Amino acid sequence: MTAPWRGGSDGAEAAPTPVIDTSVPHPARRYNYWLGGKDNFAADRESGDKIAAVYPPIRTAALANRRFLERAVAFLAEQGVGQFLDIGTGIPVSPNTHEIAQEIRAGARVVYVDNDPIVLSHARALLTSAPGGMTAYLDADMREPEALLSDPALRKVLDLDAPVAILLISVLHFAPDARAIVGPLLDAVPAGSYIALTHLSKDLLTPDVAAQTDAVNQRSGVEMWFRGRDAIEGLVDGLEILPPGVVPVAEWRPVDDPAERPTPDQASLFALIARK
Repeated sequence: MTAPWRGGSDGAEAAPTPVIDTSVPHPARRYNYWLGGKDNFAADRESGDKIAAVYPPIRTAALANRRFLERAVAFLAEQGVGQFLDIGTGIPVSPNTHEIAQEIRAGARVVYVDNDPIVLSHARALLTSAPGGMTAYLDADMREPEALLSDPALRKVLDLDAPVAILLISVLHFAPDARAIVGPLLDAVPAGSYIALTHLSKDLLTPDVAAQTDAVNQRSGVEMWFRGRDAIEGLVDGLEILPPGVVPVAEWRPVDDPAERPTPDQASLFALIARK
């Protein structure tokens, strides 16, 4: 892989785009497929269809997850947060984190992180800050949080001595040891910082679907770890979990009509926001 692009709205030069391996599925591209996007390949669609065959509401779940991101960023900006670290951002879909945050706080700064080259190519074109704010994109792996946090491009955009909102939206279930990711991230930010996360859970699946999750993992080409509600809450031990607590993703401060809201088994992710 060639050197990643590290730049933002300050006009930093871009390195050549890394080669994209289209033969294996990637979570960002599969998620794009479920959201109805065009930036995916046959391997991503095949993986997505295998999961949809067992869990037909997967596209509903993806949309509910995306809407939580939008609500969460707006909520955090309204609390006065001006810095965001969006890890596992995926292929840009408007409104993006910086668009939502800067609509409320014009000077908001956002660092996006992902490890898929196709996300990189879109980030160059689309993740451009409004005047007064700043954005950057890091081609990095969330499983190496210390390296991510020490990256000069991140340090150029974010002041880690001031509160930061860490966004881990639908990504921790791709890690066998989520604590090894969350712990260093929270240790690196000061009191007054926040973490927003969503996580797949068997707790919200019907018994039939829950019983098939292991087989789906093997067939999908992208391994996932389904954690229970208590384990997800345990990821933020010592933090203040804000109301309404750890809840199904569509039930976190919803703004839609209850009749149109997906049920927990149709959007089987837990969501939370906690404050350090």
